[in-house]
Amino acid sequence: MKKLFIAFAISSALFSCKKETTNTNSTTNTSNGVTCIDNPNINFTAIGTPVGKFSDCIKDVEGNSYKTVTIGTQTWMAENLKTSKYNDGTPIPNVKDSLEWSNFTTGAWCYYDNDENYNAKYGKLYNWYTVNPSTNGNKNVCPIGWHVPSVLELKGLINYLGGQSIAGGKMKEIGKSSWIESNNTATNLSLFSFLPNGARETNGKFNQMLYFGGFHMSSESGGEGLHSILSYKEVWIGVDEDPKEGGLSLSIRCIKD
Repeated sequence: MKKLFIAFAISSALFSCKKETTNTNSTTNTSNGVTCIDNPNINFTAIGTPVGKFSDCIKDVEGNSYKTVTIGTQTWMAENLKTSKYNDGTPIPNVKDSLEWSNFTTGAWCYYDNDENYNAKYGKLYNWYTVNPSTNGNKNVCPIGWHVPSVLELKGLINYLGGQSIAGGKMKEIGKSSWIESNNTATNLSLFSFLPNGARETNGKFNQMLYFGGFHMSSESGGEGLHSILSYKEVWIGVDEDPKEGGLSLSIRCIKD
């Protein structure tokens, strides 16, 4: 994967962290008629005073519910997408075979390592064709009223969290239950609670679970798809580009319209 060093506004110092805390509405929110109880597999706490605030829970077309968090002027899903359908009910193919995956040129999803047990915590992995309207028939994989973020929307989030050099630490789930033992750079002050869901590479092989996380953007650059990257050892968050052909698969985090 080729790293793109995008010029984000960078703050001069990392937020000072003293204690672990949670938001007061971190268990259930029903103000929009959707009940959503904390996923026991995800640690939504933060080290220090959160800069994010939990918002209404939402459901996708299949009835999966998700916590959401407002960070600045943006509202994001605080969990990875789990749906196997676009929000109009159109099924997205589940492609298991590695060779078929590497040759697929339309939307597809899979479980990490083709193991359904990963779904509850990490959600599904999707290829880039699933998220881009020009390649998916102008369909939307996110719940109604939500969409796959653009690179400009990701820039807005990163700038609000202090810049590219430190925002990643504020976006990662804290502790060692999901990331490998050396995940000591995470504070999750945004309550974004990102997880190291790994990836399915362009050859169809799975790797980087517990070490690496990333999520798709709807944007492209030079004919290649864009996505974020977060590592277990970094507070930095990056943006990568990879060929759309071959089906690099990552998670999806939707943002509210």
